[in-house]
Amino acid sequence: MTQGQILWESPADARRQSEIGRFVEWLNAERGLDFADYDALWRWSVADLEGFWSSIWDYFGIRAHTPYERVLGSRDMPGAEWFPGARLNYAEHMVGRDDDLSAVAIVAYSQSREPRELTFGELREQVARARTGLKRLGVGSGDRVVAYLPNIPETLVAFLATASLGAIWATCPPEFGVRSVHHRLGQLEPKLLLAVAGYQWGDRFSDRRDEVAEVVERLPSLESVVHVPYAGGADDALPGARSWEELLDEEGSLEFEPLEFSHPLYVLFSSGTTGLPKAIVHCHGGILLEHLKNHGLSWDLRPGDRLQWFTTTAWMMWNALVSTLLVRASIVMIDGNPAYPDVSFQWRLAEETRPTMLGVSPAFVMACRKEGLEPRRIADLSSIRSIGAAGSPLALEGFEWLYDQLGPDLFLNLGSGGTDVCTGIVQGNPLLPVYAGEMSGRCLAVDSAALGPDGTPVVGELGELVIKQPMPSMPVSFWNDPDGSRYRAAYFDHFPGVWRFGDWIMFTERGSAVITGRSDATLNRGGVRLGTSEIYSVVEEFEDVLDSLVVHLEDEDELFLFVVLRPGVELDDELRALMARTLRSSLSPRHAPDTIVAVPAIPRTLTGKKLELPVKRILTGTAAAEVVSRDMLVDPDSIEAFVTYARTRTPPTSEEVGNV
Repeated sequence: MTQGQILWESPADARRQSEIGRFVEWLNAERGLDFADYDALWRWSVADLEGFWSSIWDYFGIRAHTPYERVLGSRDMPGAEWFPGARLNYAEHMVGRDDDLSAVAIVAYSQSREPRELTFGELREQVARARTGLKRLGVGSGDRVVAYLPNIPETLVAFLATASLGAIWATCPPEFGVRSVHHRLGQLEPKLLLAVAGYQWGDRFSDRRDEVAEVVERLPSLESVVHVPYAGGADDALPGARSWEELLDEEGSLEFEPLEFSHPLYVLFSSGTTGLPKAIVHCHGGILLEHLKNHGLSWDLRPGDRLQWFTTTAWMMWNALVSTLLVRASIVMIDGNPAYPDVSFQWRLAEETRPTMLGVSPAFVMACRKEGLEPRRIADLSSIRSIGAAGSPLALEGFEWLYDQLGPDLFLNLGSGGTDVCTGIVQGNPLLPVYAGEMSGRCLAVDSAALGPDGTPVVGELGELVIKQPMPSMPVSFWNDPDGSRYRAAYFDHFPGVWRFGDWIMFTERGSAVITGRSDATLNRGGVRLGTSEIYSVVEEFEDVLDSLVVHLEDEDELFLFVVLRPGVELDDELRALMARTLRSSLSPRHAPDTIVAVPAIPRTLTGKKLELPVKRILTGTAAAEVVSRDMLVDPDSIEAFVTYARTRTPPTSEEVGNV
C-alpha cells in the first residue's frame, strides 16, 4: 500500500443512498443549485456562507421559536454574529419527534452495572422529570450545572435537562483528580453538582467518595449536590447529597426555554497539561447546526442508524457522540476500560450493539494490529457501514490493516478537528474517495488552508492549519475573559483575522489532507520542518516497541527518541542502531535520532495525546510541576523517568550530535 492509493470510491448510487447525496439533490430541487462533484459543493459552501447555512437550517428542519433576521449579522472573526433574532434550544432537537417515541435512543454498556436501553420516549420522560427537579432546586437560565460523572444515560439526561432551562453544562469524568476537577469546574462557580460515589474500571474498583467530598469543599458556590447511584452496594452513597431518584421523583412537562442562537450551551476545557485549562464556551445554535451538518452529511447518519464510539466525558467526542440523537439515530454509551479484558472488547461489543458506524482511535487500530487481532474472525461486524477515526494521525499501516481485516467495501472516515470548534475540520464523506494515509478532504463550510511561514497558502507542503472564515461552532468566548484578550491570543495573534488551529497539515493537489502533529511540537532540523507522526509510524512498527515519544531541542540540535519496550527486551546498542538506520532509510537522515532512551511509559493525557511539548520543556530545565498537571495523565508516574533523565543527562558535544 502506498500513500494516496485509492482504497474506496464513492458508489454510483451515492446521491440517492447517502445523506449528503440527498442534500445535493435537495439543493438542486429547492434552491436551483447544481454541483458536478464534492469540490464544487465545498467551494460554494465557503463562497456563500449565508446560502449554505440557511440551507442546513431548512434541510434539517430547525425548530425556532422566533425566526432569524439574517444568517450573518457580522462576519468579523473573532466576533461573528450568527442568526440574529432567532430563538431556539439545542435540547429540543435531541429528544426525537413524536414518531420516534418507541425507537431506541441509548444503548448503555458499563463495567459497573448491567446493560440498559432507553427509548426516545423514556428519554423524554426522564429529561422532563430532571428539568422539574432542577427548577425545584433553583436552577435557571445562565446558572452552571456541573457533573463528576462517567459516560452513562443519567449524564445525558442531566445535560439535556440543564440545556432545556438555558443553564450551562460542564463535566469531568470521575477518574479526574480533585485538582483537575477544581481547575475546570471551579472556574464556573457552579450552583449544582452531580456525582457518583465510585465506579469500576476493568477489574479494579475506584471509590471516589473522598474525592467528591473534597471537590464539594473547593466549590463554595454550590447550593446542591445530587448523587447518581452507579457502583451498587451499601457504600454507593454520598453523605449530605440529594438522590437522583429524588431529583426525578416529580412529573413535569417537557418544555424548552427559547434562547438566543449564541446563548451558552456548555463549557469544554483544553487539556490543561501546562496550566489552568481554557474554559471554552459553546453555544446552542452553533453546536446544533454544526453537528447536524457533521453527523448527517459527513458521518452519513440518519434515523435508524446507530453510532458506537468509546469516549469519556472529558473529551469533546462525548459531546459529538450524544449529538447523534439530533439526526434521530441511536448511540452506544460505553463506560469502563475499553481494552478490558483485552483489545477485542470493542469489536465483540459491536456484534451485540449492531452499530452502523463504529468510531475508533488510531491508537486502538494500531494496538489491534500489533496484537495480530482479526476482528471478523471473532465478531459479526456485518452491521457496520463505516468506521470513523479521530484523535491523532493514523499511520499508513493502520489503513492497510483495516482494509485487510474488514474488506474493500469499508468506508473509512478519518478526520481531525478539536475541542475548540467541537467538530471536524478535515474528514471524509460518502462523495469522496478514501486515500491511503490521508484524510479525504475539507469539511463543508470550513474554509481551511495550510499557511507557510509568510502567511500565504501552500499546497503539497506542510503548513499551519488555519480557518479563514467564521464557523457557527467557533466558541462564543472563554469563561472569565471579559475583554476577549485570552481568546484572541489563543487563535488570532499569529495570523490576524485568521484562526490558527495549532496543527501542522499538508493539503494535496486533489484536496485530501495529512496532519503530522501539533505545530508547536514540529521538529525543525537543518531548516526542514518534520512532523512527529511519521517518526512514530516507523518506530512503533518494531515488534519490541510498545510506545514512543520524540522531542527536538533546537538550541543543542539534539533529537531524542524515547521508547517503551516489551517486558524483557533490553535497549542495547544493536537495537539503537537498527532504529536509527530504519528511520534514515524509511524517512531521511534528518529523522534519525541522536539519543534513544528506554522509559517505563510515555506520558499521555486522559484523551490519549502524547506530551511532546511538556517533555521538551522538562529536558530544558523547567520544573515538571510548571508544565504538567500529573492528575491529567493516564499514568501520573509516567513523567518521573523524564524528570530523572533531565536531571542526569549531559548535553552532547557538537561532534557527538548526529553520530547515532
